[in-house]
Amino acid sequence: MRNWKFAMASTILGSALILGACGSTEESGDTGTQSEQTSSDTAGEEAAVEGTVAGDGSSTVAPIMEGIVEEYAGAQPDVRVTVGVSGTGGGFEKFIQGETDFSNASRPIKEEEAASLEEAGVEYTEFQLAFDGLSVVVSQENDWVEDLTVEDLKKLWVEDGSTKKWSDINPEWPDEEVVFYAPGTDSGTFDYFNEVILEEEDLVSSATLSEDDNTLVQGIQSDPNAIGFFGYAYYVANQDTLKVVTIDGVEPTNETIESGEYSPLSRPLFTYASNKALAENEAAYDFMKYTLENAGAMAEAVGYVALPQEKYDEGLAALEALK
Repeated sequence: MRNWKFAMASTILGSALILGACGSTEESGDTGTQSEQTSSDTAGEEAAVEGTVAGDGSSTVAPIMEGIVEEYAGAQPDVRVTVGVSGTGGGFEKFIQGETDFSNASRPIKEEEAASLEEAGVEYTEFQLAFDGLSVVVSQENDWVEDLTVEDLKKLWVEDGSTKKWSDINPEWPDEEVVFYAPGTDSGTFDYFNEVILEEEDLVSSATLSEDDNTLVQGIQSDPNAIGFFGYAYYVANQDTLKVVTIDGVEPTNETIESGEYSPLSRPLFTYASNKALAENEAAYDFMKYTLENAGAMAEAVGYVALPQEKYDEGLAALEALK
């Protein structure tokens, strides 16, 4: 398995991932040789599969899927897997329309989305992939913010008609306007932050919103007055240029995320798969099986936190029941 944390820091993700049979053959050097050997061994153990599989959804889940898709290309070179990154909400829209076989999500499916799927006749299964700790970050040039409370976050991020300044939180901090960066409104990360921090109030209107977490990273890196939030893996991949803010004294780490101590910003990550696709498309079934078998290792490789093995076993059992 290649060094995915390094890969994320270098090329982290564009607007979409379109990785097919040639995915793992483009690597070179010792790391690439090891990856190809691993994939070759896997292919030798499994029957060859052909076909196409389509997914879309969360940019937070995307680093896990990027790695799995590329590794899978070596195991099953005749399967073409395409994965878009239009946000959790945007992914569910395509899933409802029947355009995709699976939909990645950084929050649980909403009641209205589930109702739309039922109306469209799309039956689905939810699979958990990993744990994430939504990370609040500032530039490393910011030398005043170390810790914020949940109440501080709400005061900063809720739209109340005022111009937000750092000195509003602590009078010893600069009398400078805060510059906000946040995931776009189609993002499950936006929804999650809105629910647990803003408590459904409006996000500050001056925020720069983007479905591309790399845009958020770059904006925060370059401005000492900036603050933003996104998935833990994006912080890990850019920790040399970003500073994570502890929340109520707790820093997001593998341990605090898995234990739930990093509350309320710890959360599970999901993929939702079409039962029909899993039952009728051998490639979709095989890819999802490979995903569940490798999600824990890939989650750790890209900077998230693996689930307990029994959760993956439960997912594999649910998948097997659909075959």
